[in-house]
Amino acid sequence: MRRTAIILAAIMLITVSLVGCAPSPAVVYQGGVPAAGTAIGSGGIIVSQQNLGLWVSGLGKTTGTPDVVLLTLGVESQQKTVAQAQKEAIDAMSSVMQVLKDSGIADKDMQTSQYNIQQVTRWDENQSTYIVVGYRVTNSVVCKIRDITKAGTIIDKAAVAGGDLIRINGIDFTVDDPTPYYKIAREKAVQYAMEKAKQISQASGTKLGKVLYVSEDTSYTPPMVGNYAMKYAAMDSAAAAPTPISAGELEFQVTVTMVYELN
Repeated sequence: MRRTAIILAAIMLITVSLVGCAPSPAVVYQGGVPAAGTAIGSGGIIVSQQNLGLWVSGLGKTTGTPDVVLLTLGVESQQKTVAQAQKEAIDAMSSVMQVLKDSGIADKDMQTSQYNIQQVTRWDENQSTYIVVGYRVTNSVVCKIRDITKAGTIIDKAAVAGGDLIRINGIDFTVDDPTPYYKIAREKAVQYAMEKAKQISQASGTKLGKVLYVSEDTSYTPPMVGNYAMKYAAMDSAAAAPTPISAGELEFQVTVTMVYELN
């Protein structure tokens, strides 16, 4: 009986070893669900039906005129104490915000983007250490100007309201609804990818089958606009011409990747 038990144990051990050595297809999971037609071949390399097809990409472009200005502006105050710097910054920023509201910018289109309180120090040679000489308060807001023609005037009025504390940190342009532009670019990208696939299949003597996979990537190129870091002295905005603002054009891009089955 003991000899029989030893033989049976040996047979079971050999069987388990053979099962463990046998190649078994491993499934690639997508969102917790096994992807169809995927397996791991020798060496752990993922083999997919998509790898066996024809991969092509197409780039579609279109341009559009901006209809929104994103203006980043704020105030910067430096005083001997935090309280003094804060008060000066609050007074200046309140005046700037009032200009924005009087210019028709809604509360929902104004958002604080930065608020900092920093020590200002200098190196003291005698004491061989840094000495605190004051405090700097910076407060910035991003506002959305929906009428581009008003952008220059708003900048000038905000500069007068903020005085020497005003900082114009940047101007960006965008469109309120980019959907129509991306639709045009997408159609161009798909058409170009399909034409490319057809040309490749004809040149290589193959026949295109069904589409196995499609993906896209979108982007847009803003117009070239310089950043601003300006200090304004008080000026008569009514007498001076408004700051010229040129919106230019935005370029919208869609890249489409398509995988065809080859017959």
